[in-house]
Amino acid sequence: MPLDAICLGAVTNELNTTLAGCRVEKVYQPDRDEIVIQTRGQGGSRRLLISIAAGTPRVHFIEAARENPAVPPMFCMLLRKHIQGAKIAAVIQSAVERMLSIELDTTDEMGVPCKKHLICELMGKHSNVILCGEDNRIIDAMRRVDGDLSGKRQVLPGLFYRMPPAQDKHDPFTVSGTGLAAAAAQADGEQTLDRFLLNTLLGFSPLLCRELAFRAVGDAAKPLGMLSDDERRNLAQVYDDFLTYIEEKRWKPFLLTKIEDGAVFDFTFLPITQYEGLMNIVQEDSFSALLAAFFEKKGKVERMARRSADLHKTVVNARDRLARKLSAQKKELSGAHDREKYKRTGELITANLYQLEKGMTKASVIDYYDATCPEVEITLDIRMTPQQNAQRYFKLYNKAKTAEEVLTRQIKQGSEELDYLESVLVQLGEAETERDLAQLREELTQSGILSAKQTRNKKAAQKPVQAKPFHYRTTDGFDVFAGKNNIQNDLLTLKTAFKSDIWFHTQKIHGSHVILVTNGKEPTNEAMTEAAMIAAYHSKARSSSMVPVDYTQVRQVKKPVGAKPGMVIYHVYQTAYVTPDEKAIEKLRIE
Repeated sequence: MPLDAICLGAVTNELNTTLAGCRVEKVYQPDRDEIVIQTRGQGGSRRLLISIAAGTPRVHFIEAARENPAVPPMFCMLLRKHIQGAKIAAVIQSAVERMLSIELDTTDEMGVPCKKHLICELMGKHSNVILCGEDNRIIDAMRRVDGDLSGKRQVLPGLFYRMPPAQDKHDPFTVSGTGLAAAAAQADGEQTLDRFLLNTLLGFSPLLCRELAFRAVGDAAKPLGMLSDDERRNLAQVYDDFLTYIEEKRWKPFLLTKIEDGAVFDFTFLPITQYEGLMNIVQEDSFSALLAAFFEKKGKVERMARRSADLHKTVVNARDRLARKLSAQKKELSGAHDREKYKRTGELITANLYQLEKGMTKASVIDYYDATCPEVEITLDIRMTPQQNAQRYFKLYNKAKTAEEVLTRQIKQGSEELDYLESVLVQLGEAETERDLAQLREELTQSGILSAKQTRNKKAAQKPVQAKPFHYRTTDGFDVFAGKNNIQNDLLTLKTAFKSDIWFHTQKIHGSHVILVTNGKEPTNEAMTEAAMIAAYHSKARSSSMVPVDYTQVRQVKKPVGAKPGMVIYHVYQTAYVTPDEKAIEKLRIE
């Protein structure tokens, strides 16, 4: 992971500079893996995020408030009891490890001054937040670890806190450059230099090891056996310079983004040279800003995916079940298209009753429906009279005719239902808050996809959930709204928007209804283009180029009677082709 022990040292130094002397004002737990501590000091109010999510463990300041659950989790209540109102004495890093401790001055239940420690272990899937008392006994932990989970180290209330098991590596601050070069000369010659550094030095990330190797010999993956004496001496010098860089706290927050698409790639605390021509190296204002830029979007996506997992599973199962049903109905319908042969056979039997008798299995008759009048063979039921055989074929004809009508209607309804479920899956990816998910639950309950028993919060389900659509403002000042779900789509298009506003939607692609608010003015070409880009961005074609987007005045958009939420029709429209630009669109966003 990018946040290695060395980089965490830089983060800890920044946090200590800001938080030392501040008081804990409030404590929140917006998610099962996140704690937000609101502090107040001379610099004003700050929000400190502590995340122990397996893929994104980190500690940094955040600007925006998190959406919190209606009922605080137990660990959150415990932290409020023990540390709310406490003064932060220091933020320190324990040894060269991916962990830090927030030292707190507070009082016990009797009002006696005491110290407590909030230990943050940021170690991938083993990450944890542990509250300890002055005697180093564990008060509680965000994740309790008993003997069944770990035979080496238990984390339970009442036990003394113990450090995680030590790795078989060397403390980098106890190793000199000369010693490191000598160890490299004695190591396995087939081992690459970056791998050697990773296996030898404590707290180093793969990125940092590759960078030091690249600076030393110009090739991070060069085998140790191929290093010359000069290269080993250069390695010693590079390493000594690096230690000096750290000891003098000259670290700076650098974000690495890919040149080809601008996607975040990695981050570190020193300039990176190994990706010349492939990465943009951007220096951020602070390590908190760096971590936020790298983790926040990724963390938000993962957090909402976790919260919506049950909804996603329900909708996918319903979609797959409906797809299988439609396939069977279409197969059955193809068989019903042959119904005319049953009618013809019945009429041929009727025309030849004089030569047919009960007990016959087959009969050869003249097919008068064919211009050449060929002789055809008809299969008969030996248990029936000729008249009954004729009636049997007429019944098969009527049954097939009725089946075709019913199946055609059912396939049409099923296709609309399938289309609706596909749109819901797109909207699940658009949800940003618990309110958005609650509104989707409400919609799915109303549509019959989700039963009342599957609704988590029964009280919340009794009253409509109020969630806001996406809100943007174009470069030249026009407001643009995009629905996050079908309820919002209907509300925007059919209730909120004026008839003169402009409606946008991707052509034959699932996506949000987008409304460009004109306020009676003629929208500019720039505003129209940006609104079309927003519509393409909030659709299944987000990652595509030259996306077709239909647009028309709201007055041209109608909702058929009995149509599913979000489903509308329009006949008068124009089409624009745009390529959505995420960065440009995010700059336009208001909320």
